Amino acid sequence: MEVRCPSCGEDEALRGSRHGDRIDLECQTCGRTWERDTVPRCPECGGVDLQSVPLAILERSRGTQLSIVGTRPINLCSRCDAEKLERFHRNRPNPLMPDQLPTESGEG
Repeated sequence: MEVRCPSCGEDEALRGSRHGDRIDLECQTCGRTWERDTVPRCPECGGVDLQSVPLAILERSRGTQLSIVGTRPINLCSRCDAEKLERFHRNRPNPLMPDQLPTESGEG
């Protein structure tokens, strides 16, 4: 989730402090302070109807053979990522495969 100052758009010179479930942020560029929304939102539509699914982490094991070496959770929007969610639910309990595979890197 990308965080930017609502006043000047700064995304690096930010300082934050946690107070229970709340995160207070201060922009070191313009001095603006605000409370960060801790609810994950879709970066496309801003919706909060997200589902957490496991995304496969792949590595080449031998030649072009790929192996799943782990998973990491990602949030998918029920509206914007409907196709990916359908693919995940169809192939359950397997993790969702990444959009770009290591073999598609342009090598060879």
